[in-house]
Amino acid sequence: MTVLDGAIANIALPTIARSLNSTNAVSIWVLNAFQVSMVVVLLPLAALGEAIGYRRVFLAGLPIFMLGALGCALSDSMTTLIACRCIEGIGAACCSSCNSALVRFTYPSALLGRGIGFNAAILATSAALGPTVAGAILAVAPWQWLFAINVPFSLLAFSVGVWALPKTGRSGRSFDLLSAVLNGLTWGGLLLGGSTMAHGVSPIAFIELAVGVMAGALLAKRELGKTAPLVPFDLLRIRLFRLSVATGIVSFAAQTLAFISIPFYFQGPLGISVAMTGLLMTPWPIATGVAANIAGILSDKYPSGILGAFGMTVMAVGLVLVAMIAPGASHFDIAWRMAVCGAGFGFFQTPNQRTLVSSAPRARSGAAGGMLATARLLGQTVGAAAMVVLFHAVSGTPARVGLFAAAGCSLLAVLVSLSRLREPPGPMVTEPQPEILDDDTV
Repeated sequence: MTVLDGAIANIALPTIARSLNSTNAVSIWVLNAFQVSMVVVLLPLAALGEAIGYRRVFLAGLPIFMLGALGCALSDSMTTLIACRCIEGIGAACCSSCNSALVRFTYPSALLGRGIGFNAAILATSAALGPTVAGAILAVAPWQWLFAINVPFSLLAFSVGVWALPKTGRSGRSFDLLSAVLNGLTWGGLLLGGSTMAHGVSPIAFIELAVGVMAGALLAKRELGKTAPLVPFDLLRIRLFRLSVATGIVSFAAQTLAFISIPFYFQGPLGISVAMTGLLMTPWPIATGVAANIAGILSDKYPSGILGAFGMTVMAVGLVLVAMIAPGASHFDIAWRMAVCGAGFGFFQTPNQRTLVSSAPRARSGAAGGMLATARLLGQTVGAAAMVVLFHAVSGTPARVGLFAAAGCSLLAVLVSLSRLREPPGPMVTEPQPEILDDDTV
């Protein structure tokens, strides 16, 4: 549901900017607000999930997300919309911070890759619906309905979650509120400062960055000596884990650069309508879902470094092919290029997630899942900020330049992924799974 929401908002940015009398650069804050608010609370929520149970945190996020979506639907200004997107982001973070841990408690170690692949396929299917649903809604209704559609999905997800999600064992550790506050100031200061700087050098940006740096120094001093810190420094000492985090950041930066560029490129230089843009973007996530399932099975047998490098190479080639589309090109010619990009990303996504999650001890599954989601959102935030810079710095067709920049990020991800080949491909930790408290969910 949160992926569907992100895909819908992304495709509608040009429409929202026109409706609220805003600029294309400012409209990207509709994405940034969602992503930054998620990053600020992800790791604290993952630690809270370890302390009180992943199920409780996950379920608490759904009504928060629903209220944020309803607020977005009722917004009549860019300021209100951005504020409500922050509320949505907090609710989505509750789900994302515990998602990987819940998957790990559902599948045995030998089938973890398949489980993550299946989960990735479901998310990709949701992303596939995003552009199609957005195009269909915008063809017959105002953009506010793009967010209102999340309300019934939230109620349905909550009902299913209460019935289905497993109750996992608790760590017994107390929640560190001070570290959570310092974590929020660190990520909030750094990401907001970077985003503000992307719009132009200003004193506010330097203040935000300074707050982030100082809070980060205090947080590191407080957390480094702990055996299970809120910021998983213990996991980052594992070379395979930190390389997988780095690969995820660069890869999602490439994907976000592409996803922001494509609607502006299609609706601008190529002269494609909003509804058709949604349909033509759909092959990307569909191909991602198919490839993610295949890569999930392969990731239980083959090194993620090779699978991830292959996938990001294919994605880089696909992005260059998309950037070379000429006005008047057939819909089929556009669709197959989008599918190439999606297939490449799917081949990267599942092996990287499996390696990152399985390289952490089972007792730290929440922290690993939180770091996985943080890497994704950091990459997306960096990609969005880079696109803002291109909007300000490039005249003519900044969206096309963004596609080439995304291809370059993809090739950088290839190099980082290949550096993991020095590590064994299988699960790094084999200690027994903690107790699952529901007798009927084993």
